[in-house]
Amino acid sequence: MATMAECRTALDRLSDNLASADGDVRGAVALNRSLSCRITDLDVTFTGRLENGRIKVLDHHPGPPREKAEIRLAMTGDDLVAMVSGELNFAKAWASGRVKLEAGFRDLLKLRSLL
Repeated sequence: MATMAECRTALDRLSDNLASADGDVRGAVALNRSLSCRITDLDVTFTGRLENGRIKVLDHHPGPPREKAEIRLAMTGDDLVAMVSGELNFAKAWASGRVKLEAGFRDLLKLRSLL
């Protein structure tokens, strides 16, 4: 089971990956939205913002999200680490229910290029 530190490192690495992306991916993450990432097996939620193509983690707390973020992710810590390292395909994980992504319709349309 991934630790909280490994999950935080994975989120930082994901932010770096998004910042260096180009084309459709860069356009998909060019949003300014609140973001939550719930790590279900650790019962912790990281909260922050997606701004200028980067994820800025602002806080973490035990349990589910305290406020409804505009973009919401939920997964196990191992799945987060595996996705960021390229071992788990996001689209397949999302389609199988291993990863949950919730957002407004317009945001989902923009984020579809990540799938």
